[in-house]
Amino acid sequence: MSFRVVRSSKFRHVYGTAMKREQCYDNIRVSKSSWDSTFCAVNPKFLAIIVESAGGGAFIVLPLNKVGRINPDYPLVGGHKGPILDIAWCPHNDNVIASGSEDCVVKVWQVPDYGLQRTLTDSVVDLVYHQRRVGLVLWHPTALNVLLTAGSDNQVVIWNVGIGEPLVKIDCHPDLVYSASWNWDGSQLLTTCRDKKIRLINPRTGEIEEEALSHEGSKGTRAIFLRNGLVFTTGFSKMSERQYSLRAPDHLEEPIVMVELDSSNGVMFPLYDADTNMIYLCGKGDSVIRYFEVTAEPPFVHYINTFQTPDPQRGICMMPKRGCTVKECEITRFYRLNNAGFCQVVMMTVPRKSELFQEDLYPDTPGEEPGATAEEWMEGKDAVPILVSLKNTSQKGESKIKKTTNILDKRPHKSLTKVSSSGGPEEGESMDDREDNILAPPPPPPPSTHHHQPTESNNSLKVMEDEIRKLKAIIVKHEKRIRTLEGKLELDQAATLFSNNNKPSESGAEVKAVEALAEDEV
Repeated sequence: MSFRVVRSSKFRHVYGTAMKREQCYDNIRVSKSSWDSTFCAVNPKFLAIIVESAGGGAFIVLPLNKVGRINPDYPLVGGHKGPILDIAWCPHNDNVIASGSEDCVVKVWQVPDYGLQRTLTDSVVDLVYHQRRVGLVLWHPTALNVLLTAGSDNQVVIWNVGIGEPLVKIDCHPDLVYSASWNWDGSQLLTTCRDKKIRLINPRTGEIEEEALSHEGSKGTRAIFLRNGLVFTTGFSKMSERQYSLRAPDHLEEPIVMVELDSSNGVMFPLYDADTNMIYLCGKGDSVIRYFEVTAEPPFVHYINTFQTPDPQRGICMMPKRGCTVKECEITRFYRLNNAGFCQVVMMTVPRKSELFQEDLYPDTPGEEPGATAEEWMEGKDAVPILVSLKNTSQKGESKIKKTTNILDKRPHKSLTKVSSSGGPEEGESMDDREDNILAPPPPPPPSTHHHQPTESNNSLKVMEDEIRKLKAIIVKHEKRIRTLEGKLELDQAATLFSNNNKPSESGAEVKAVEALAEDEV
């Protein structure tokens, strides 16, 4: 008899939850470009989405709390002359974002903390080198102001954004570069190319350290570095079946795992969570999100579950761990774009009953502080990301214990009580010996050196009294005005009555005058 042992993992029961429509983003003109991009990027402050724009490329930047239906004339970031193909937030500054466009220019933008009040057209710096469209922008994970760009001219350029100059120019690719990924400390670069090869490159010199065939299919491939140094790739087989593989450096040509998923034709984007070692596969045009856990146990890449949605996705991005809700055991959050202009928010949660901080779910994660400057990195310094704890972000998850005095102290033991010099019992003297002092009235409390602070109720009473006074003054003013108007009305009525009484007499006098004139004529 054989027994099946269930694999032990704290992420085995992770489930996805779609937020309500009023907590998502609607009425967004998502870009209709056919470029294989995620079309959006998110950080703990803002959500950026590439949109359709006449007369050039633009993207919208929304504060995370700007949910609901977006106004059609909401301000945009639009300074490119051609459609924008890729955007990426800086990991060391939540207000800085880079964008690559078909106009061959890479622009870096500074977004105000409060968001955009008008359309932003002035970039902080323009990076001009590529001869053809730029379809990939990627920030260095640990070095400050280091940005990688790749264009359709088969060139990969590493920039120092602080001075706006290229640091390294890599021209070892014979065809279009599909994707790029830094390793954990940014000392190696992994790229995929249209020639079906993956390359391990020294980013400081541009030399190829290793290359191998990734997937045999001709469609787009993607490759990412895992935290432990392994390489995870997605692509297509000869029969156009979608695949994923796990490989080890120095042996890239021999996959540890190669698995076929389905026969869909959408490019799969692997989104990696280094803290939990989980990989989420999101295909363009798919309506599902598959998620896996990578461990040291065979088969190494363990399928966990699939999150199903009713509509296909056009783009997707993943929130950094700093932006997740710790008190709800949320391990990641996705922002999905569909063709109808709706951005859906999906939370991936580990079911836990306790609301306390779960240390096993939230190890220290990379923070905003960089590990090195661009100059230090170029000189050869490899710095791992500076980690921060997420425990301080947990408000509801922390234990809240109200400290009160011990109720047993209110009834001290009879044989251990005395009366102090201030009239209270002292230690070491019995209650009977000092009965008179105990029965005596307690001494007055010492004068307080602090001024009496008005309570909240007193403040509210004062505010109400002030409002009542103002109302009384307004009423008195209106009463005076009413009396004045009434007096004027009485005077007008009297004058009208007087004029009406005088009219008949005047008409009789006129008749007599006419008769007299007639007699004279006769």
